[in-house]
Amino acid sequence: MAGTGRASARRLGLALAACALTASVATGHAVLQRAEPRVESTQKRSPDEVKLYFTERLEPAYSAVRVLDDRGVQIDRRDSRVDRANPALLRATLPPLPAGTYTVRWRVLSIDADVTEGTFTFRVE
Repeated sequence: MAGTGRASARRLGLALAACALTASVATGHAVLQRAEPRVESTQKRSPDEVKLYFTERLEPAYSAVRVLDDRGVQIDRRDSRVDRANPALLRATLPPLPAGTYTVRWRVLSIDADVTEGTFTFRVE
């Protein structure tokens, strides 16, 4: 009887895991996984670029990132692009940044046609 209970619990656990996996695949949105510089981080020196890693492949023609200073002025080099080697990576290069707080604004289209967008800040000391 104890073995049957464990087997049932195991089957239930596997079923729940399968449902969770199916739900995450079904949503299909490109969710920001991590960023360099990290979200809400403080950098000791100016980063050379912003890199945003997503959970889904991105549509290059409709995905972009902008970096703004504290006045809302775009300060990246206006070369936002999806990385050719990693289609889930969005990047943009930066000029040397003075101390201050910067806002990263992104809007992406995943290959299954779902748009997501977001913002975060980082600080340079």
